[in-house]
Amino acid sequence: MAEIYRKADRECGYRATRFLQIIANKGPLLAAKELIHKSGGTEGFEKLWEFGRLDLSLEALIISGKYDSLFTDDEKELCRKRLRDYGYDI
Repeated sequence: MAEIYRKADRECGYRATRFLQIIANKGPLLAAKELIHKSGGTEGFEKLWEFGRLDLSLEALIISGKYDSLFTDDEKELCRKRLRDYGYDI
């Protein structure tokens, strides 16, 4: 998660400081689960969409397959749906 923050900063000039705060306060797994379940999505997701960089979203990271054992099928489907709704080619 820290790597997608760094890439968004480096490649888009977007510093998601609230994202880092949530990770620091809750830990990465709980933070990720809380963020993906946020009704209507997050401000960070919207910003990445505006930059055309949903590949740097938490949702894209979750469905990448690297962390399958940490998320339920429903959580992964929630991420896929949000990405599809915003035109991201999965």
